[in-house]
Amino acid sequence: MRAGLSRRNLLIAAVAGTGLAIGWAVWPRASRLNWTAGPGESLINAYLKIGVDGRITVAVAQAEMGQGIWSALAQIIADELGADWRTVGVEPAPLGPDYANPGLALGAAAEQSEPLRSLILGAGRRVARFLDFQITGGSNSVRAWEMPLRAAGASAREMLVKAAARRWQVDWAEVDTAAGFIVYKANRLAFHEVMADLDPNDAPDEPTLRSVRRLAGQPVLRLDIPAKVDGSARFGIDVRLPGMGYAAIVQGPLGSTPAPLGKVALPPGVKLVEEAGFVACVADNWYAAHKAVTALPIKWQQGKDEAPGPWQIAAIRGALAADDKPFGPTGQVGKVVRDEGDVGAALKSGVLTVEYSLPFLAHACLEPMTATARVVDGSGSVRAEIWAPTQSASLAARAVARALGTDDVIIHPTLIGGGFGRKVEGDACAQAALIARAVGRPVQLIWSREEDFGHDMFRPAAAARLHGTATPAGIQGWNAAIAVPDVGAAFAGRNIGGLAGGPSAGAGAIEGAVELPYAIPNMRVQHCLADCTAPLGFWRSVGHSFTGFMVESFVDELAIAAAVDPATFRLTMLKDKPRHAAVLQAVMEMGGPLGRDDGGTGSPTDPVIGRGIALVESFGSIVAQIAEVEVVPGQRPRVTRVWAAVDCGRVINPDTVAAQIEGGIIYGLSAALFGRIDFEQGAVAQSNFHAYPLVTMADCPEIETRIIASDADPGGIGEPGTPPIAPAVANALFAATGKRWRNLPFFAA
Repeated sequence: MRAGLSRRNLLIAAVAGTGLAIGWAVWPRASRLNWTAGPGESLINAYLKIGVDGRITVAVAQAEMGQGIWSALAQIIADELGADWRTVGVEPAPLGPDYANPGLALGAAAEQSEPLRSLILGAGRRVARFLDFQITGGSNSVRAWEMPLRAAGASAREMLVKAAARRWQVDWAEVDTAAGFIVYKANRLAFHEVMADLDPNDAPDEPTLRSVRRLAGQPVLRLDIPAKVDGSARFGIDVRLPGMGYAAIVQGPLGSTPAPLGKVALPPGVKLVEEAGFVACVADNWYAAHKAVTALPIKWQQGKDEAPGPWQIAAIRGALAADDKPFGPTGQVGKVVRDEGDVGAALKSGVLTVEYSLPFLAHACLEPMTATARVVDGSGSVRAEIWAPTQSASLAARAVARALGTDDVIIHPTLIGGGFGRKVEGDACAQAALIARAVGRPVQLIWSREEDFGHDMFRPAAAARLHGTATPAGIQGWNAAIAVPDVGAAFAGRNIGGLAGGPSAGAGAIEGAVELPYAIPNMRVQHCLADCTAPLGFWRSVGHSFTGFMVESFVDELAIAAAVDPATFRLTMLKDKPRHAAVLQAVMEMGGPLGRDDGGTGSPTDPVIGRGIALVESFGSIVAQIAEVEVVPGQRPRVTRVWAAVDCGRVINPDTVAAQIEGGIIYGLSAALFGRIDFEQGAVAQSNFHAYPLVTMADCPEIETRIIASDADPGGIGEPGTPPIAPAVANALFAATGKRWRNLPFFAA
């Protein structure tokens, strides 16, 4: 039995149902904001405009948070158009159906065969357009937008060549574009020279895509890099408006609300704002506002739900029990989401039983939550403009609309200084709007670092108990129970509302643990739903961030139990997965052999080197990594080198792919080594980076990445580099020390 479509994969269906339930007016409709041409510009279609100076501007609906998506999507459309990359720029797309994410159903369709796959994708696109639903997440930007943008570029190219062909009185099929010119034999015209002759009727219903692409796969200069290097790039925190004030807030323990303050003394020029979930002060500079709000004698009242505390970890571990007793190798304790073969027979003897655990995590973005709001409240109507580093203009608009009771909301997305799933939430946007309305002036809200850590939407803690048997031929039996709260339900309930039912067990909560690439004849996977009152959100690589550690650590343990090299063991089970096998073989060529290297002297004072491997498929991409760990007696082990091989299908910009793999490794390594969030009566113990450290440049390992050439459809790249690093390091630590490292983080902060 295999699970059907998961809760998380069908989130778009839930969005659709909720959108219909709440009505057209409550979900902000913004068709009036559709893209427009400025002076000297002409719109070709919804994604492309050309100026009289020859500049080409692409509307990009996905948020730029360092992953290079502005450039990647512009590169796709410029390639089909035949543009000169030096003339290409981008603008954030407005809200509107043309810019709704067409890839929201990719997860739901991934394991389905035709025609169901096409039906699911088509339904997802229609629902997203109906709701103007823009969102950046799930590593689906290129996957979702490659074909729509290729079609837009090809359509524009056909309009240009037809206009030029009429001028030259030649067959348009013999005309082409290249490097920003329309060309026919010795004739050349720049794109902007034929703009006056364009005929909208020339736009084809089904444009012909190029068979040879000139820019795809090339490491062109990213459009956002120069401004980030010279400091001219504008992030959310850089917005400035006339008459703007600065706001700082204080939010109490999770689940609490502030009691009314009454009359309090405030410094000159400081205004107080009290709302249901926070208290804010507004001043002419942020430091004055922060100093004033943190000095207030606020008393916090706990809500009806039990405050997050150590009990949550106990609840997660307790979910791995049947009738108050730990379940045995062949037992069932949670909802079975996959059950194949005869697990009971396979696990009668020689069973290896292992437990793993991972803590709650924060997103730890270097740019804290921030938003700038201008609210006009008068004549019976409220109108809000928001400038924010948001991953979803749609959810930000809805959060503001809900807070202010209006559907007249405009969102201006900015560059994002780290998102990782946190900035898909609209909480800071709604707070900024409420504060701006209360004080009657534009306001920029900036959370302090303590607020940012203390009021994150956390990656949930998770625990697992796995039973398995193996021979040199591979894994023979596998019974895995994973306990974790339902993140999808928490996110949907907070951001969409009206979702039928509450948290429930299902395959979506433990993605990455259900469909493994390995051939395992007898396999059972269970999700044990755990209780949680801490606010939960999507964290980089979502479920794969913890299931990758559990699965790949256990595969390694079974390989050692079967006395087989861990890489050979995996390859044996990948005979029907040539892409996975090729990635694994590539990383072995780069970083093998695995195991321990003590330099050959055997001296107890010499450093010991250990290498471990992991292979994880996530978001349509396959990544294998080998981590090298150096253990020096009396010192904390260090990760010194990491080798990564990736098959992410067709590549747009290889430099961006390599950069994202490197970034994903460093992000995942920080969490694996040090990341941990603890709660005590609703308060978060880790208030800043001193208690939640990131890997520094001095401690960062040397990273080498190899991209496997592939003609497969594009996979994601922003998240797949993160899941393999924790198990690769855990396996390397075992190789070096002989001790199994089954609980994250490996080291105390």
